[in-house]
Amino acid sequence: MRKPTTVRNLYGHVMQEIGQRIVSGKVRPGEILPREETLAENLQVSRTALREAMKVLSAKGLIESRAGVGARVLEERFWNQLDSDVLTWRCASMPTDDFVDKLVEMREIIEPAAAASAARRRTAEQLADIETAYKAMDAAQTLDAWAEADLQFHDAVLQATGNELMSSLFSVVESALGTFFVLSARTASNFKYSLPHHQKVLEAIRRKQPEVARKAMLAMIADSQSNLQNNRSRVRKKAHA
Repeated sequence: MRKPTTVRNLYGHVMQEIGQRIVSGKVRPGEILPREETLAENLQVSRTALREAMKVLSAKGLIESRAGVGARVLEERFWNQLDSDVLTWRCASMPTDDFVDKLVEMREIIEPAAAASAARRRTAEQLADIETAYKAMDAAQTLDAWAEADLQFHDAVLQATGNELMSSLFSVVESALGTFFVLSARTASNFKYSLPHHQKVLEAIRRKQPEVARKAMLAMIADSQSNLQNNRSRVRKKAHA
């Protein structure tokens, strides 16, 4: 017997639908969304489900509702950019060059320091987790398997810092990092091209060499960025050929 669709399931669906439209640029900042009854009819949901979805989108900074005006899409500067849904929606549509560059910059600020901290503080168990992820990367036969193991590696490094604030960042940026890793690996001739960089980070953490770990992680990020930039150049040349 089919389970009835709950209001909670419906508002989640509506939130995803409207949120993706906004973040992907299909609905631009400053635009007013259709009136409640029209939007509910278009999405084939109740007004109750729609109102719940709009409350969540408002909390994420995507829209603001005013009496007599309706729901207006806010500028990007008001969006909660580190919200997991917002990041997922941004990654669902092909990330813009600007977004990828900003993600690289964020990685440059966080991950080298995390690698150095992991080298200072890691436990034997945490080191084993990093090594397990590295071995999974080495054994990966597909791009998806590689990207999943790559995420596990970077998560394990953050967990090894012993800083719960640092380690909690992973759950926030996981979807964005996953998309970045897939993009980077897909544009390379061999998706395992960055394995030696990961090995250097692993060995520095194993030997408790913070500065070596920091430099190895920074080199890994720089190499990944260079790979993506080279791919952009190739794409632009083909477009103008």
